[in-house]
Amino acid sequence: MRLRELVFGAACAAAIRAAVRIGVPDALDAEPATAEELAPAVGTEPQPLRRLLRALTCYGLFAEDADGRFRHTPMSRLLRQDEPGSLHHIALWCTEPWTWDAWPRLEDAVRTGRDVFQDLYGKGFFDYLHAEGGESARVFDRAMTASSRQAARDVAAYLDLTGVRSVVDIGGGQGLALAELLEKAPALQGTLLDLPAVVAGADPRLRDGGPLAARARLVPGDCRQDVPVRADLYVLKNILEWDDASTRATLRNVVAAAEPGARVLVIENLVDDSPSMRFTTAMDLLLLMNVGGAKHTRSSMTALMEEAGLTVGAVRPVNAHLHAFEAVVAKQPPEGV
Repeated sequence: MRLRELVFGAACAAAIRAAVRIGVPDALDAEPATAEELAPAVGTEPQPLRRLLRALTCYGLFAEDADGRFRHTPMSRLLRQDEPGSLHHIALWCTEPWTWDAWPRLEDAVRTGRDVFQDLYGKGFFDYLHAEGGESARVFDRAMTASSRQAARDVAAYLDLTGVRSVVDIGGGQGLALAELLEKAPALQGTLLDLPAVVAGADPRLRDGGPLAARARLVPGDCRQDVPVRADLYVLKNILEWDDASTRATLRNVVAAAEPGARVLVIENLVDDSPSMRFTTAMDLLLLMNVGGAKHTRSSMTALMEEAGLTVGAVRPVNAHLHAFEAVVAKQPPEGV
């Protein structure tokens, strides 16, 4: 029976997407409601809506009372747009139309070890997303912002900034993590390094006129080419998921820029040591298909960091799906770095 449920796994993902797109999580508030009461609010017929909700109750999303009324569960509340820690946009992103085209090609990706996106759409994932993605690109941006915002809070809570005067957020997107760190430590100076178009859309707190602008520097660049910033602490979160050559280049550039003894914090999802293994391994397969990338194991990440000239110390969880690799730049970098 469990295997039968697993091979119908697409039904659960599709049902979640349908419920979010229809607007059920937002329409259902604190008071339970029947499908007949919800249907006019979300523009559906009552009977198929009841069938959709009943299917989702099997996964702990919504619950049905004895009188046929449906109510929220802790999980279904996370699909509301106004819920703290909402996964509304993540749920849409992970079920975007292109994903339904890509998943049947997983066999090809496993056989060849390369992405399938080029074959599907005639161009690379990010080129397609920004040129032709339309609404999917906007969903991606909203999902990444929502995910980064929560992770930024967790990283700021995790980090001990004792003795740190300057920090650089490498490949930090809008700089949400950097902004949280600057708010946490009023004397801290910070730099955001990312591609020019990304830095141009940095968090308003970091830009001219923002409350953190006096202590923030926005540097456009590609960390795979150069890291032109010297700091006490370098933070790299979820950017070392490309091919190993790009990861090696980025880590070497950090080591080349830093003073010996500078701290380096690498934050990644792990596929061998995580309370959320189903999530991280699924993301690993999605990375394989869309960009040919990969999530790391504890040993693979440690090996690449040490090869670049970093001395890796503790590896600790930041939250349920992220781990922090704490390292320092070695006094003498290895030969070739």
